Amino acid sequence: MKKRIKGYLQTVMLRKPAGRLLTVFPDDIFLVGYFRSGSTWSRFIFGNYIWQDEPITFANLDDWVPSIYSQPDHVLRKSRRVFKSHEYFDPQYPRVIYIVRDPRDVAVSFYFYNLKVRVLPDGYPMEDFVRNFIANRVVDYANRLGTWEEHAMSWVRMRQGNKNFCLVRYEDLLADPVKELRKVSPMLRIEPTAERIERAIKLSSAKQMRSLEKSQSEKWVTTKGTRQDIPFVRDAKSGGWRDRLSEASVRMIEEAWGPTMQELGYELAYGSQHSRLEGHLKPQL
Repeated sequence: MKKRIKGYLQTVMLRKPAGRLLTVFPDDIFLVGYFRSGSTWSRFIFGNYIWQDEPITFANLDDWVPSIYSQPDHVLRKSRRVFKSHEYFDPQYPRVIYIVRDPRDVAVSFYFYNLKVRVLPDGYPMEDFVRNFIANRVVDYANRLGTWEEHAMSWVRMRQGNKNFCLVRYEDLLADPVKELRKVSPMLRIEPTAERIERAIKLSSAKQMRSLEKSQSEKWVTTKGTRQDIPFVRDAKSGGWRDRLSEASVRMIEEAWGPTMQELGYELAYGSQHSRLEGHLKPQL
């Protein structure tokens, strides 16, 4: 009986995604961010920047930039060493690019993603979702990691100023990808040539990703079997919340996280609030 139980447990562990129990090597690179903060785009653009062998696609994404939730640890130990993670602060991560995004846009994107994967039914009120988003009551896998604010600050407070930590705003990466790729290059130990940067940007454009999604959505675990009438790659822009969120929803988010939003450089729509620190934290290497 004991042998049978032991065998069963070993089988379960060998199949269970690594997640926070991932074996971490000293030179590993982690692309980290809260849900719907541009993590898939960052896998494309940084993956295409780091790896030059072949273009990143949805069909090969988990081979080139694996998610720590896609395979068990014994498989990921043998994989390429650039990972996607949504984890809150983990002192084991040696090199981290943390992607932060305006929480008002995160709320909108997360809402539509939950419609796409059928967690939410059609017609579910956006304001109700925003209220749950702020209260950390969306879905279990996200609730485990804390709120948008708790997640972001767990990394910023513990790693800000560390040479192996890069805070990258999604909005800045959209506005000036050349500048942001150059900024992270020293940590990635990459020579930021114009050709290398241009290739990464071209292969990771929203247009290119939408085209790949149309032909490969059933080949990627994240989109396989989900609603095809709602795209995974949506607007790929900043400030879309202005057209999607009601004033009440915006106020709820800003009242909950206003000081942190300002700290990270996001202007409030309904009045300024004093930052918790003197001045603003600026994304830096």
